[in-house]
Amino acid sequence: MRTERIIITEDQKKQRLDKIIPTLFPEWSRTQVQDWIKEGHIVVNDAVVKANYKVSEDDVVIITEPEAVPLDVVAEDLNLDIVYEDEHIAVVNKPRGMVVHPSAGHYSGTLVNGLMYAIHDLSGINGVLRPGIVHRLDKDTSGLLVVAKHDEAHVNLVNQLVERTVKRQYVALVHGHIPHPKGTIEAPIGRDTRDRQKMTVIGTGKEATTHFTVLEQIGGKYTLVQCELVTGRTHQIRVHMQYIGYPLVGDPKYGQKKTLDFGGQVLHAQTLGLTHPMTGEYMEWTAPLPADYEQLLTELRES
Repeated sequence: MRTERIIITEDQKKQRLDKIIPTLFPEWSRTQVQDWIKEGHIVVNDAVVKANYKVSEDDVVIITEPEAVPLDVVAEDLNLDIVYEDEHIAVVNKPRGMVVHPSAGHYSGTLVNGLMYAIHDLSGINGVLRPGIVHRLDKDTSGLLVVAKHDEAHVNLVNQLVERTVKRQYVALVHGHIPHPKGTIEAPIGRDTRDRQKMTVIGTGKEATTHFTVLEQIGGKYTLVQCELVTGRTHQIRVHMQYIGYPLVGDPKYGQKKTLDFGGQVLHAQTLGLTHPMTGEYMEWTAPLPADYEQLLTELRES
């Protein structure tokens, strides 16, 4: 169970409790924090307060993150595309439109439901809702991710992500003509203070770095780029490409109002490279672009 202790500083005083916590911990939404305050999981000076409580200097805020309510994750035959598997790890090519793990509104049809059917032993580190899940992809991002079959492999893979030794290359279609053959975006990413459902480039955010290489210019209106993650912030590629003025095609959250109807961002996790957690061997996999992605590119080239 995760517990955080905050001592309010002078420059933080007079802010609402339910606003300051998500600012300090962007992984928690304001709605989530408000619920925890009501349930007594967040206290100030050992006392239960209301969400609109305005903090004072030297207030001691204790946050005890409640454990996820255990759910029965039903195994489902989802015909997963498992590109590699041994007794320690598996690498899956996730289709676009599939949620990685169960959550409110998505208790079936997720990658975890499929993994429970296809792979019987998975790491238990992330609990019953996220067995074996080391990292994730957005619902409408297709491509490769690695799954751990036991806790030792899981810890090793997480450490590789922390140490930034995992190779993660994506192919994205963006609006606009990028004039440079390659570039690096270094801009911190945090929760958008105006819209808690979005991330944005913000000075108080966490360090985030993305390398990009132009693969193809299409009709002067679109650019196909390869993006390589150095860090792994939420929605990193989508936020960074929007930040430099080239938002992803089809992106409902960060894209242009007038974009192509693709049912989501045109983004594919094409290449994954890592050191095998048990053998120490470097391994790398590549997943071809999905058929609908290729079809879209063909149509744009011919238009």
